[in-house]
Amino acid sequence: MAEGQASSHRKRRVRTAWLFLAPMLVGLTVVAIWPLARTVFYAFTDASLSAPGDYAFLGFENFAVEEDGYWYGLITDPLWWNAVWNTLVFAAGSVAIEVALGVILALVMNAEFPGRALFRAAVLIPWAIPTVVSAKMWAWMLHDQFGVVNHTLMTLGLISTPIAWLADPDLTMLSVILVDAWKTTPFVALLVLAALQMLPKDCYEAARVDGVHPIKVFFGITLPLIRPALTVAVIFRLLDALRVFDVVYIMTGNAESTMTMSVYARQQLVDFQDVGYGSAASTLLFMVIAFMTALYLTAMRADVMKEGR
Repeated sequence: MAEGQASSHRKRRVRTAWLFLAPMLVGLTVVAIWPLARTVFYAFTDASLSAPGDYAFLGFENFAVEEDGYWYGLITDPLWWNAVWNTLVFAAGSVAIEVALGVILALVMNAEFPGRALFRAAVLIPWAIPTVVSAKMWAWMLHDQFGVVNHTLMTLGLISTPIAWLADPDLTMLSVILVDAWKTTPFVALLVLAALQMLPKDCYEAARVDGVHPIKVFFGITLPLIRPALTVAVIFRLLDALRVFDVVYIMTGNAESTMTMSVYARQQLVDFQDVGYGSAASTLLFMVIAFMTALYLTAMRADVMKEGR
């Protein structure tokens, strides 16, 4: 009888849990799942922005189609693969810089020194500024004619002529990556700082008594203990970096040297008014993000299981 009552109680708890989750699931369906499903559907049609309701089903022609011995479609477009490569370069560069600087800033903010509260507040300023504002601000600062960056470098004698940071194809991607790192490094720093403040003190006291070098303490104690926080930070930042649009489009527009997958999809959808082709690009963007995220989580899980053995 007691076992039957426990089973009934468990079922009621499950029903109650689903009841509380229902509003969130409905909202998620409306704002996320339904638009995603419509995007995937449009990817197999020839819908246009001027008449999205008037379309014909094309199958996989938006992705690849062969006509008269020539292949057409998204996966045969060199500009698309250039956008994929730019996105991966941007994601790898920005996330690597943000993690490295974020850990350093977190270690500094975790230390005891006069003015620590003021320093912590100052670190949050770039993150508090909206991305659109910060991107436009840096676009003006990096202007080759009247930007403050060139003016400062020339005043210090580091350069003799102005540099076209956002016009030179060899410098545009680096400029965008550094601006994004400036904007989002505080996010990583806050996550790592929260992890640092949860670490046990006895490990550090034992290391100090044994005379262990601080660098060995960091790599042997601190880094393994904050790895879960770093994993969360990398996942969140990787997701944001792979779907980046605002900072790239505001600073460089549709320039091929920095065009990401999101900028490419926007160009097809808005500039060319091709809803079907733009939806196909958005669908592939979603698949790339899902694949990269699954790959990273699988690698991290394998690493954790290996350490557990």
